[in-house]
Amino acid sequence: MIMQKLKQKRDISEILHHLGEENLPFNAMSPPIFQTSIFSFDSYEDYQAALADETHSFLYSRGNNPTVNLVEQKIAALEHGEQAKLMSSGVAAISAAVMAFVKTGDHIISIRDCYTWAKTLFTTYLGRFGVEHDFVDGVDPQDFAKAIKPNTKIIYLESPTSLTFKIQDLTVIAKIARDNGIKTIIDNTWATPLYQNPIDHGIDIVVHSASKYFGGHSDLVAGVIIGNKSDMLQIYKQEFLNIGHVPDPFMAWLILRGMRTLQVRLRQHNAGAQLIAEFLEKHPKVESVCYPFLSSFPQNNLAKSQMTGGAGLFSFRVKSHNVEKIKQFVNSIKVFKRAVSWGGYESLIYANAISYVENIPEDRISLIRIHIGLENPQLLMDALNDALTCL
Repeated sequence: MIMQKLKQKRDISEILHHLGEENLPFNAMSPPIFQTSIFSFDSYEDYQAALADETHSFLYSRGNNPTVNLVEQKIAALEHGEQAKLMSSGVAAISAAVMAFVKTGDHIISIRDCYTWAKTLFTTYLGRFGVEHDFVDGVDPQDFAKAIKPNTKIIYLESPTSLTFKIQDLTVIAKIARDNGIKTIIDNTWATPLYQNPIDHGIDIVVHSASKYFGGHSDLVAGVIIGNKSDMLQIYKQEFLNIGHVPDPFMAWLILRGMRTLQVRLRQHNAGAQLIAEFLEKHPKVESVCYPFLSSFPQNNLAKSQMTGGAGLFSFRVKSHNVEKIKQFVNSIKVFKRAVSWGGYESLIYANAISYVENIPEDRISLIRIHIGLENPQLLMDALNDALTCL
């Protein structure tokens, strides 16, 4: 089945620029924004049919909308999945994908270094309703096998993780899950479907923060879920329609616009990040760099076997545990903006110590995460070099 999906891959540029746009109204070059909340019908019978099958009908934009569905069609094709569902945010996508397959008394195994709000979903939100969880390191696939309980329903992955960039062996973990009747869900935001396709490795469901590279301009918030028709129907009916994580048509159109340049932008992010990771690796004020495509990265071989390229986000550890010096470094750096998130055109910096008011864990003080945007890499290296003199 996996090899069959690989053979059915479409050209990425054809998906991004042409798929679903064969018959646009009035021969428009750019797809229209269907900025409508409701749709009308020519007859009683058509009206009744749409009410009976909202999954496949345009009835109310909370369910389906032509602009939204066009984006979903493209993203599903990019991820080699059967269907996709756009959501109002990345955390909405994560929540809907997980909640559709658990109930009170069930158990989730998650990668420890997952996105903060995914971790909150497991520990705080679902914990209120009696859903159990365990966190594992996940570098060794057997971490998941050892954590399986009779009530385990989901294995949740994020590969690479977006702070320490640890990688999970998707093929091995997918087999462990299948052998035990467990659903696998992965956050694939970092690699994007251009550089990694988890479904080809046997993973069931893929989620993304579309606010990141799909949008690419730091001007929208969105999420998306991709999977097979059966799983997506369950998510759609059980979570999406009931909770209402509605993606608006203009947001979908912004994603579509961003996707036109996805290939070009990712090549620039990739090239810049590689250069700057190599530069930092040799810098006297830097202890280590966490970027999967450095030859020194402990899981470099696994990274190259699962992904065809790297994104612009990575982290490094400086040779200082002095919080005041870390503050000075962050405050003095030029070009890089001090902001959360990533995946846009701009370069960003985040010091992990910022997340702690006091009692900062020793292993987190020196950890700095940066996103390499579309600026000239030399400009960014000069900015880093100047700021590192503070340490």
